[in-house]
Amino acid sequence: MRSLPLPLALTARLLPVAVLASAGWALTSGPFGATPTAEHKPTPKATDTASAPSTSAATKTYTASPAPCGGVPEATVKSLVPGAKTAGQEIASTDKSVRRTCSWNALKGFDYRWLDVSYEIKASDEAAQKSYKDRIADKSGGGAVPGLGDTAYSVVNLTTEDKQQTREGVVMARVSNALVVITYNGSDFETKKAPGTDEINKGAIKAAKDAVAALEKSQ
Repeated sequence: MRSLPLPLALTARLLPVAVLASAGWALTSGPFGATPTAEHKPTPKATDTASAPSTSAATKTYTASPAPCGGVPEATVKSLVPGAKTAGQEIASTDKSVRRTCSWNALKGFDYRWLDVSYEIKASDEAAQKSYKDRIADKSGGGAVPGLGDTAYSVVNLTTEDKQQTREGVVMARVSNALVVITYNGSDFETKKAPGTDEINKGAIKAAKDAVAALEKSQ
């Protein structure tokens, strides 16, 4: 599922709380196939010789995504998205064996928070590694997250639209042939300021650690 440009994504995410406009608040703004095996050509002079087993087929550690709404415990949801329903809402997917996403969002007072947990299953470790590298190349300004999956990256960005700030953190982790993608953002509609970078970054990393742990336990 391709990410929307941030202003449009934020607008979509703020639809559940658009009713605030009736109270005088205008909410202005708000991420295969297997590698072909080598052709086997018979050796004309060889007789009664057993062929060695093929090793070219990729081994998939993960064949399906875990339930994404179970990717983070209730305590994490309550901490990162105060006021949200802890059950979350799974986003419709064309193929749940390949990608599954769950979202939580809530407005408490004037503070708005949104959390996405997404699992993507690739055909091989190599395919997951390529996708991971391509994505972090498009999100400069972040840094590595040590000790999370096989490799992980975190980046936080601030946007302002009609004087309303929104700060969004994204954490991407690769675990064998699976990708775990966390999106966490927030806004304050009273001050029009965004939460601090440290708050958003630590929150996204916390959710990513929970989601990776859930993935590993699913096997």
